[in-house]
Amino acid sequence: MPLDKLERDRLIQQYANGPSRLKAALAQVPWEAQKWRPVPGEWSAHEVVCHCADSETNAAARIRFLVVEKEPVVPGYDQDAWAVQLDYHSHPLDLVLATVDAVRANTAALLRRLPDDAWAKVGHHTESGRYTAEDWLKIYAEHLEVHARQIETNLAAWRATLPGGAGR
Repeated sequence: MPLDKLERDRLIQQYANGPSRLKAALAQVPWEAQKWRPVPGEWSAHEVVCHCADSETNAAARIRFLVVEKEPVVPGYDQDAWAVQLDYHSHPLDLVLATVDAVRANTAALLRRLPDDAWAKVGHHTESGRYTAEDWLKIYAEHLEVHARQIETNLAAWRATLPGGAGR
């Protein structure tokens, strides 16, 4: 069922607010915990934020392909391979956060201008099949919120490893 304009506007605002939520979660993480992994193979807070920048960059292209191109194909990617191959732990967080801010602000401005018919555009995602602009919005409106919670969960797990446990 298509989103009504009120719900779409709410999701666009949630999307626009995402960088603030991500930065607030990261600000709670002490420097010594930023590259700590809860278990081998899971991402550190630093890697989560780097993923967000790459994901946002991909997302910005995806929505543009969806609303402009005829029969767009939206490529998936191996996010875990990106984290390893692009050595996320070596990437400066200030640049990563600046990317998230800029990409989100630029795309939010675009989303607010899209005509109603753009939201019904359909493409094909290489991993999930049929993919609309509204599907995109539902996913990315909450994407940074999901990762902010992941950072908070990592922080709680890190604190639990300290002498005195989670109460610290």
